[in-house]
Amino acid sequence: MKTKNNILVTSALPYANGPIHLGHLVEYIQTDIWVRFNKSIGNDVVYICADDAHGTPIMLKAKQQGISPEELISKTKKEHENDFREFFIQFDHYSSTNSKKNEELCKEIFLKLHESGHISQKVISQFYDEKEKIFLPDRYIKGTCPKCKSEDQYGDSCEQCGATYSPTDLINPISVLSNTKPMTKDTNHYFFNLKNFKDYLINWTKEHDLQPSIKNKLNEWLNDNLNDWDITRDAPYFGFKIPNEENKYFYVWVDAPIGYISAFEEYSKNNGNKFDGIWQNEDHGEIYHFIGKDIAYFHSLFWPSILNGAGYRTPNSVYCHGFLTVNGKKMSKSRGTFIKASDYLKHLDPEFLRYYFASRLNDSIEDIDLNFDDLTKKINSDLVGKLINLASRCSSFLEKNSDLMLSKKLENKEKFTEFLNDVGEIKKLYSQRKYSNAVNKIMSMTDKANQYINENKPWAMKDLSKVQEISTQGLNYFRSIIILLGPVMPDLLKKTENMLNENNLAWENCLSPLLDKKIEKFTPLKTRIQKEDIQRLNNELNEKNNEDKKKVKNMSNEIEYEDFSKIKLRVGEIISADNIDGADKLLKLTVNLGELGNKEIFAGIKKFYKADDLVGLKTLVVENLKPKKMKFGTSSGMVLAADSDGDIIVIEASSKIKNGSRVK
Repeated sequence: MKTKNNILVTSALPYANGPIHLGHLVEYIQTDIWVRFNKSIGNDVVYICADDAHGTPIMLKAKQQGISPEELISKTKKEHENDFREFFIQFDHYSSTNSKKNEELCKEIFLKLHESGHISQKVISQFYDEKEKIFLPDRYIKGTCPKCKSEDQYGDSCEQCGATYSPTDLINPISVLSNTKPMTKDTNHYFFNLKNFKDYLINWTKEHDLQPSIKNKLNEWLNDNLNDWDITRDAPYFGFKIPNEENKYFYVWVDAPIGYISAFEEYSKNNGNKFDGIWQNEDHGEIYHFIGKDIAYFHSLFWPSILNGAGYRTPNSVYCHGFLTVNGKKMSKSRGTFIKASDYLKHLDPEFLRYYFASRLNDSIEDIDLNFDDLTKKINSDLVGKLINLASRCSSFLEKNSDLMLSKKLENKEKFTEFLNDVGEIKKLYSQRKYSNAVNKIMSMTDKANQYINENKPWAMKDLSKVQEISTQGLNYFRSIIILLGPVMPDLLKKTENMLNENNLAWENCLSPLLDKKIEKFTPLKTRIQKEDIQRLNNELNEKNNEDKKKVKNMSNEIEYEDFSKIKLRVGEIISADNIDGADKLLKLTVNLGELGNKEIFAGIKKFYKADDLVGLKTLVVENLKPKKMKFGTSSGMVLAADSDGDIIVIEASSKIKNGSRVK
C-alpha cells in the first residue's frame, strides 16, 4: 500500500435476506481491524458499507412473511447494523442499495455504457418455473457445473472451481423453488460486453496490487473466452427498472457494487464533501475493497470493466479472504455449526471472536477454522492469563504501595526502549493484513513483560519507590501492548484508557511511557471463558437445529390445493375384513363402491380395530389411487383414517349417504 492520507475502504455488502452470521464476520472484522489500524497511524480513512437490498429472494421472502420488500429490508438493515455495532465494527456510513442515490447512479452508469457501445441486447432462452410462474434467478437454480462437474452448484457460478456460466449451461438443472425441472422461455435481455475489456483487464491485473492466488485465477479466466454479462431480470422482480423499459430490471449484481459509490457520495455530501472526486481521480485518494474469494470474479473482472467503461477510476486493490469453518467443518445448520452473530453474543464476548479471528487471519485466501477449544485456550491463557493478569498484578502493587500513583520515571528506560523493538515490524504486518503474525509478536511482548515482573519480584521488595517504578514500567508495558492490540480489541483499549485516565490513544502513544499520574483502581477488563458458556451456545444451536428440522418436516408434509383437487373420494361399505397371516399391522378389506364394484384394500389399522367390528361400516375411500403391489396382494385404494391422540380412527360416513356416492 502506498503512503497516502485519503483512503476509502469497503466491505462486500451483506444481503438483506437474512441475519449476519460468523462467516460474514470474518470479512467485517478483518476490514475493521485494517481501518482502525490505518486511522491509529494517522491516515484519513473512510469505511463505508450498505445492505444489498434487491433481488428475487427478497421479494419472495417478503411475500412469504406478508410484508412489503421495503419493510423487510428496513427491518433487516436495523438488525445488521445492531450486530455490527455489538462486534465493534465501526462504519463511517452504512447505507442501502435501495436508495435514490443508487438508483440515479445505476441509470447514469448504464446510459454511459450504452452510449459507449458496451451494452447490447439479444433474445435468450432463460429458465422459467412453470409451477411458480416466474423466471428463475441464478441462485434459484441448482445443478451440475458444466466445467468441473461438481454437483449441487448454483446457476451463475461454481463454488468449487470458480467458473461462471449461463444457468442454461447447468447439467440436470432443478428449480429450488418447486424442485421441478424448469422449462426454457425466450426473453429479450441487456448484456454488458465484457469481451470489449479483455486487453484492459490484462493490463489492470498486471498493474494492481492483487494477491498472487487471485492474480493467477484472473490470468486463467482471461486466457479463456470472456462471456458477455446478462444484466437484466424480468418482472416480477424487486429492484430498479432499466431506463425506457417497463418490465425489465437491473440484475442485483449491477446495483450492488454501484452501491459502493452511492454510499460514499451520501457520506461525502453529509461530511463537507470529504474525499470529493475520489471515484473519478486517483490523485484524490486510494480505494480498497475487502471481499470473500467466492465473489472475486465479479470484483476483479466485471467491476473494473464497468468503472472503466463508464469513466470512473478503479480500486487500488481487491483483498480477498477465505471461508470460515467451525470445528473443522463447513458452516451448516444440520451440524450445529451455523452460528448467527446474535446467538454468539448471548454467550461470549464479541472481542474474543475479534481476537481469535485476528490470530488466524493473514493476507492469503485460505479458509480459517473456528475451533472452540482453541478459542477458549487462546483467550484464557494468552489474553486473560497473561495480558490482563499483567495489568491486575501491576495495579495491585501500585494500589498497595503508592495509592495508585505512577512513578516519575521508569525503573529501566533502556529496557523499555528495547521492549518496543518490534513495533515497526508489527506496524508493517498490520498494513499487509498479516494479523496472525502481528498478534504473535504482540503476545511475545506480553511474555517479556511478565518475565520482567517475575525477575524483579516487586512483591518481595521493601523499597516502596522501587516497587512503584517496577510496577509503573510493567503497567506501561501493558499500555503499549493494548495500544498495539487496539485495532483488534477497541473496547479493551477504551477500558484501558478509562483505567489510566487517558483519551484517544493512538499508535504513536505506545512509544512514550505514561508517568507521574494517578490511575483508577483496577477492575476486571476481561473474564475467562467457562466451559458452561460454550455448552450453552451449543445447546441453543442444537435446539434451533431441531426446531428447523421440525419446520422442514412440517413443510414437506404440506400439499398444494392443486394436489388435493386430484383426489377422488367415494363412500363405500366394508363388506368383509380379514386378518392376514404374517402381517402385524394390515387388515384385508373388501369395500363395495356401488357401480364401481368392489375394491380390495390393505389398511394398516389392525392395532386399532378387530376385523369383525369393521364389517358394515360406511367410510370414505380414495377411488383413483394407483394400485400398489404388496407382499400379500395388490391394494386398489385407500380407506381414510385420522390420528386422534395416537389412535387411528377410520372416518365413518353418514348413514344417510348411500354407498357408492361421490364426495365433493
